[in-house]
Amino acid sequence: MKKTLFDLTKEEWNTLFPIELTDHNPEWKRIYKIEKERILKNVGATSILRIEHFGSSSIPSIKSKPYIDILIEIPKALLFDKNLISKFTDLGYSHFVVPERDNIEAYSSFGKGYNLEGKKEQIFHLHMCPKDNTMWKQIGFRDYLIGNQERAKMYESLKIQLAKKYKNDRGAYVLGKTKFVYETLELI
Repeated sequence: MKKTLFDLTKEEWNTLFPIELTDHNPEWKRIYKIEKERILKNVGATSILRIEHFGSSSIPSIKSKPYIDILIEIPKALLFDKNLISKFTDLGYSHFVVPERDNIEAYSSFGKGYNLEGKKEQIFHLHMCPKDNTMWKQIGFRDYLIGNQERAKMYESLKIQLAKKYKNDRGAYVLGKTKFVYETLELI
């Protein structure tokens, strides 16, 4: 039986797709807008209440992994809805359930652009949840860093340090940013 991305161990995943930061690419904004329109056209605006580009690729002044992170608001009744999930699968996305953790409610996540050869196309990460999910605080974090260059550069510096230390450990890289994110949210 042929191996799929779902069959990869954490170590295999981290080796195939190491943490790599690049300078900000102004094209990311255009790429996001094209994907947003593609999603709205194929999934439907009735299921989607709001779509936002977030994550470091949405902050023009800092280095980022060249991924487009998209946060999608849906009605609570559609959380984990199989028909809605299948519409994203039809667009080439793989679905994952993000379990409840650290005061963040469970939600749907999708990825696209990875393959077993380790070659990356344009990578998209979608996070889909109702507006009361803590994930939506990420929009305030994004907006604060866009408006506060000093804090944004501090975040970039932390990300560079973590990327060097945890190049092949995505989990440790993400956890290493958590304290900074929470401290920044306290400033808002």
